[in-house]
Amino acid sequence: MTRVLSATVLLPILLGVVWFLPPFATLILAELVLIAAFLEYADLAERLGAPFSRALSAAAVLGTCAVFGLAPAMVLVMIMAATIGIAVVQLSRWPQQQALSAASTAAFAMLYLAVPLGSLVALRMAHGRETLLLLLATVMVSDIAQYYGGRLVGRRPLAPMISPNKTAEGAVCGLVAGTLVMWGGGTWWLSDVAAGSRVLLGTTVAALGVAGDLFESAVKRNANVKDASQVIPGHGGMLDRLDALLFAAPLYYTVVHLAR
Repeated sequence: MTRVLSATVLLPILLGVVWFLPPFATLILAELVLIAAFLEYADLAERLGAPFSRALSAAAVLGTCAVFGLAPAMVLVMIMAATIGIAVVQLSRWPQQQALSAASTAAFAMLYLAVPLGSLVALRMAHGRETLLLLLATVMVSDIAQYYGGRLVGRRPLAPMISPNKTAEGAVCGLVAGTLVMWGGGTWWLSDVAAGSRVLLGTTVAALGVAGDLFESAVKRNANVKDASQVIPGHGGMLDRLDALLFAAPLYYTVVHLAR
């Protein structure tokens, strides 16, 4: 029940910002979400024995998201510059044997968190609210189908060493549901991509969502925590809600960008 209540509150906020407010509001929302996700990421890194300087890394992550959203062509330059800056700071602040681990973990946050959220902003800015909402709907419906499909018909564990509750049957339900949403919704919101290509895109987005979920589950298991945090009642942390999007969003943005 708590899970449903949280979704009832958060989903209208998300839809309201994306659909009714100017595109820049999506950037503000993405940055706020990114702050929460980054703090959870930093806590997990510390539990895993890879602490890093949070201030500089946070600035790099927020900057990368903004640059991707506003000027996607410059994001590679931003990542390269930020990575160099992070490496220099980590080398000067951490013992030599920990410097590489700290620098790598800090820089990875840009790829794992900032680029996906920045790609969501870029979708809203350059390709419209419908294109962004199609991705969100595909991932959300796939996630719901995995959860309830697994509970109803799930028998075989998908990855028992990583996430014992996830089942192969649930994953198949998620793949089918995500594919149907991308194919059907794309008839109106992604009509410049052929139907067959939308089917392939929907299946790939859903599959990447499953992979992103398993990746975050593996990180949490190694850190010996059940949820990234308790910021969202019934759902866990911000990373627990974003995990599927983090792998799927960059690919979806790339396909849409090339198609248009």
